[in-house]
Amino acid sequence: MSDLGTLGRRIAERRESLGLTREELATRAGVEAAYIGYLEEQSGAAARETAAKLAAALDATVRELLDEAPAGAGAAAPGADLVELDEKECLRLISPGGVGRIAFEGRYGLTVLPVNYRLSDVGAIVFRTTPGGTTDADLRTGMKGVEYKVAFEVDSVEELTGGGWSVLVQGSLHHVTDEEEAAVAATGVQPWAGGDRRQYLRITPSRVTGRRITTD
Repeated sequence: MSDLGTLGRRIAERRESLGLTREELATRAGVEAAYIGYLEEQSGAAARETAAKLAAALDATVRELLDEAPAGAGAAAPGADLVELDEKECLRLISPGGVGRIAFEGRYGLTVLPVNYRLSDVGAIVFRTTPGGTTDADLRTGMKGVEYKVAFEVDSVEELTGGGWSVLVQGSLHHVTDEEEAAVAATGVQPWAGGDRRQYLRITPSRVTGRRITTD
């Protein structure tokens, strides 16, 4: 964790670079202008919750304001504890969808790619790719009824507390056929990169595990 005494200087530098007055920044962040002045002029530590509000108003991150190392690069947070998660909790955590990472053995070796995914009503991972593209081709075995075994990882890091969680899904990857498309299209998944990515891919979990790092 960084020295919070640098917060005021970084707030002032970022505010001035954006051409904002203290009053304008205070309105954006939902705090009093006098408090902005206090933070910029005093060397005392500020609460991390306030830092989060100010970072959002400045289009920055808490780490940028506090000059912190990337998540996981420093020492463990005080009181950090690693907890195993059961399958039900893992599926609950990843159920909103978002960005996950698929890992597989591609033509050039082990490959990990970020994709936008959604969870189907039967707990399968659904995402889209370009028909005939590199990912589509790499994930075809060329043998009827034989599917690749893949891994899919989703995580979340809690910037303020240093905690977070990760979920690992392992299973078979299936190229969705035209007849099956309606069911997976109902998830509403959209490709992260946009473009012509109408080929739906579905991962049916055979093993779901997860861990959470809790902090005091």
